[in-house]
Amino acid sequence: MSRSVLLQLARDSIEEVFHAQLSINRNALLKQHPLLNEKIPITINLFINKELKGSYTTKDINQSLLSNIILSAKKAAFENKTKSALKTSEYLHCDIELLLDTPEGQLSETDPAILQ
Repeated sequence: MSRSVLLQLARDSIEEVFHAQLSINRNALLKQHPLLNEKIPITINLFINKELKGSYTTKDINQSLLSNIILSAKKAAFENKTKSALKTSEYLHCDIELLLDTPEGQLSETDPAILQ
């Protein structure tokens, strides 16, 4: 089963931190998926065994969906005030939930853990 572009972007954003390098080609993504330019606030939740490990919500209507996903994924994983930073071993067992606050209502999609 293939992962959606949005959820793959969230995973890639977290992996950038683990690898300590910028690997997301923003220009290529925007060219290939113009909807990533839309201004959509989001929430990213990270779950391990159905327990919330990290969460971040952005309401910034001036940032693109692309920027909001990258920022939110990294903050949910590594800058969560109530939980410790996500470890590599936890990441492999982490479900990622993406909530999009669109004018038509909230949309949700979840990517199951890499390792079950």
